[in-house]
Amino acid sequence: MDFLINNWIYIPAFIVVITVLVFVHEYGHYKVARLCGVKVDVFAIGFGPELWGRYDKKGCRWKVCAVPFGGYVKFHGDAGVASDASDEIEDMSEEEKRTSFHHKSLLQRSAVVFAGPAANFIFAIVAMAILFMALGQAQTPPVAGEVQPNSAAAEAGIEVGDRVISVNGSAVDSFEELRRTVLVGLDEPLNMKVDRDGRMIDLAVTPHIVEEVDADGNIQKIGRLGIVSTGREFVRHGPISALASAVDQTWFITTATLKGVGQMISGARDTKELSGPLGILKMSGDAAKRGEDLVDNALSLFNFMIFVSISLGLINLFPIPMLDGGHLVFYAYEAVRGKPPSAKAMEFSFRIGLSLVLMLMVFATWNDVNKPWVKDFFTGLFS
Repeated sequence: MDFLINNWIYIPAFIVVITVLVFVHEYGHYKVARLCGVKVDVFAIGFGPELWGRYDKKGCRWKVCAVPFGGYVKFHGDAGVASDASDEIEDMSEEEKRTSFHHKSLLQRSAVVFAGPAANFIFAIVAMAILFMALGQAQTPPVAGEVQPNSAAAEAGIEVGDRVISVNGSAVDSFEELRRTVLVGLDEPLNMKVDRDGRMIDLAVTPHIVEEVDADGNIQKIGRLGIVSTGREFVRHGPISALASAVDQTWFITTATLKGVGQMISGARDTKELSGPLGILKMSGDAAKRGEDLVDNALSLFNFMIFVSISLGLINLFPIPMLDGGHLVFYAYEAVRGKPPSAKAMEFSFRIGLSLVLMLMVFATWNDVNKPWVKDFFTGLFS
């Protein structure tokens, strides 16, 4: 019972994160579809039996379903939730064709499909910009307050008091920027420019690779310099600088994620770092418990939601049939060839895409199941 009292937040936090971000994603599709004159038949959050629903003035069924994983928007002319064309689209009247998704121009269909991932990126950027204006952006000066013995920094000649000005030609304004670059780069050499008592010095630093184990037993390979910075400040931004910083943060998370995927494919990074729904459930609950009070907890969960929103938008742009990116690949083919792929090719591609998505989900879930925290969490939940 004590376990349930202390950890009740996990499932509600997970449902909040998934529901909000799925709504944002699907609303992007919905809004642009309506702007393009497409009739929307269904806007669903979740799958399975309907728990609540209503029709709006345009005839769209808005509903919440029992299984809180994902959601979908069903356009007029769709055969199912994957937005594949119905067999009856050619038999539609001229009036019906004017509101059918599959009778819209290639540019309009592409815009509708791209709008879902774009909405996730826009949500993240706007949310971060608001936080940076209201509360400020936390940052630490990129100054070496301590250099650990036998570290990569010590080997390269970094000294206490050195301020990092740039890495590989890119300006560094905070210790957080420096840390992010090192974490995702693993053992890639870094060409640093440091300010040492007013003198500019060029140093070549190769981070050491270490395996970091968190409190839940998750193991990650990361790059480490071996310097510790002191001092912390919150920089409050105006609207323009807040937006610029939010775009920069979003760009970094996007490129770092793609880099991590590439490292997993090449074998430089362990695929066990990949997490599925159980991992998101755990991280959602952890984020909701991280603060010192209710406001801190809400802000922590909101920050986590921003990160997941970027990841959701990026994943949906992967060129896999069933995902938005797969549809965009088909539209690119149609733009080049002047006609869409055959119905048989589309059906075969969607089957492959569904298989890939399911295999990835199973693999990620298997990773989660084999992590120590899963056993402890569910043992405590039902004991």
